[in-house]
This record gives sequence, C-alpha cells and structure tokens, in this order.
Amino acid sequence: MHVAVHCVDFPDALERRLENYPAHRAHLAAGSVKTVISGPLLAPDGTTMIGSLFVFDASSVAEVEAFNRADPFNQANVWKEISIHPFSLRVDNRE
Repeated sequence: MHVAVHCVDFPDALERRLENYPAHRAHLAAGSVKTVISGPLLAPDGTTMIGSLFVFDASSVAEVEAFNRADPFNQANVWKEISIHPFSLRVDNRE
C-alpha cells in the first residue's frame, strides 16, 4: 500500500535539519519501507526548506508510523507537525 507523509518543520529547525540530513538520507535508504518519492517542502522563496513530503510503499500505516518515529529528523525535533495517511496513487506521470 502507498502511504503519504506530510511534515512541517518548527520555525527554528533549519539548522537541525541541515545537521541531520546525512543521517536522514541514510535512514530512508536503509529503511524497512520503500520510498516512492520524497523531498523538502519549500517556503515561497523557493529555496528555504520548511518541511518534508514522502510517499512510501509499505505493508501498513503502522509500519510507516514506526519508520517515521525513528527518522533522525523526528528524533532531532525538526518536524513540528506530522500527518500520515493511506494514499491512492491515481496519476503518475513520471517516466
């Protein structure tokens, strides 16, 4: 099943985000769930990172919730808000 995760950073989280980025990437690469797509959410300036968006392929929402709790960004209090929901992929125009 696909699961979407939408995370919004604390306003003061940019430094913690940058410090924990290598560990976050390693967590995604070695995880028990497959990352379909992921990337940072950006402020209106188009460059400042203010959150994260993921779509995972996993066996359950609970598996993604556990994976998210273990994410270094979560452990470092980068994310203020986290929303996790089942996702129905209807259109995929990636080549």
